[in-house]
Amino acid sequence: MPPEMGRMQGFVAALLTREGALVEAIDPEGLEILAPAPIRQILELPELCRLGFGAMLPSGARRVGLENDWLDRFGRLLGDKGRWSRQVLRPEVRAPADPDRVLAHGLVLDNATFRLLGVAPTWTRYLILDFRFAAVSDEKREGVLRLGINQATGALPDAVLHHIAPRFDPTNGGPSVPDGDLPPLWDRQRVLDMVAGALAFRLDAALAPFIKGLLRRLSRDQDRLHTYHDDLHREAMLRLVGLPEGDPARRRKEQRVAAIRREYQAKIADLARQYQMRVSVEWVQTLDLAMPVQRFEVQIRRRKAQRMIHLDWSPLARRLKSPACGFGYSAYRPRLVCDDGMHLVTPVGLACCANCAKPFCQACHREACPKCGQAFQRFKPAAAPVC
Repeated sequence: MPPEMGRMQGFVAALLTREGALVEAIDPEGLEILAPAPIRQILELPELCRLGFGAMLPSGARRVGLENDWLDRFGRLLGDKGRWSRQVLRPEVRAPADPDRVLAHGLVLDNATFRLLGVAPTWTRYLILDFRFAAVSDEKREGVLRLGINQATGALPDAVLHHIAPRFDPTNGGPSVPDGDLPPLWDRQRVLDMVAGALAFRLDAALAPFIKGLLRRLSRDQDRLHTYHDDLHREAMLRLVGLPEGDPARRRKEQRVAAIRREYQAKIADLARQYQMRVSVEWVQTLDLAMPVQRFEVQIRRRKAQRMIHLDWSPLARRLKSPACGFGYSAYRPRLVCDDGMHLVTPVGLACCANCAKPFCQACHREACPKCGQAFQRFKPAAAPVC
């Protein structure tokens, strides 16, 4: 991609060139395209056309952006190409100078103690999945979510991926690694189960500003409707006062009051339908990434029980990834250790039952409270295909 091209412009130029079109960059921020028949059919373009990507468009150009259906068209053109790729990174691996300090900073347990038993260099494998989401209500919000799974430790290294993402180059597989040095790929169902839980937390975080604005607009419209109909209702009731029973005028006023109430309830129901939010999540692509790490072996103690866990320290990100929450796969800290299964969970995972007010580990008991049997529900998005 020429340096003067933007990311979207460069992506479209590379894609169309690969598919057999003749592409030339034009100013300002545009492309002139001579497209063969298959491209014209999929992208709904004439044989010779211009596309624009900036605030100013070239003469006769069509605007291309994220806010319209161009991503769907490009997706149809790509098909299954690029859905799965593999890359090997070989950074220089040096152990952290003070492993105990790294562990103390990376692992926070509020109700248990831990001890570092050893640090050893090894290889790990990340399964990095990209998802496209769309939330539609009175407005629309679209975006991309990235979820990474360390298939050696089960951690979800969000912060680590943020630091090493600039090195991703799926077109360059890198040197091969003996399969015996890598942890095995997880089976499909195990990946789907973790994705179903982990996406919910990350989708909530990504949509939080959008939902906040939606609720603000809903509250504003509800207040406006209430004020308007409350004034009508109060005026009708004032006219009703003093009219004797059986008076035809009183019956008309009572019918007027009932009509105002029905209209208000109907308008509120219309608002609920207008602001109802529908969320869809679609898998886009998967990267199988292998790289060397320093693996920490850690002993966790809670009362008389103990458990061994492994945590990976990335030489590229220079940080230790704490284990995923056993309940909701949240990235938040701190972690708490349950007494039953020694699960590491966020405080929400050891919250009290809404019925009997007794705390219990929701990673151990995922369907109902073990004390009173009260069932509970968690949001679980429909699992998308990932491989």
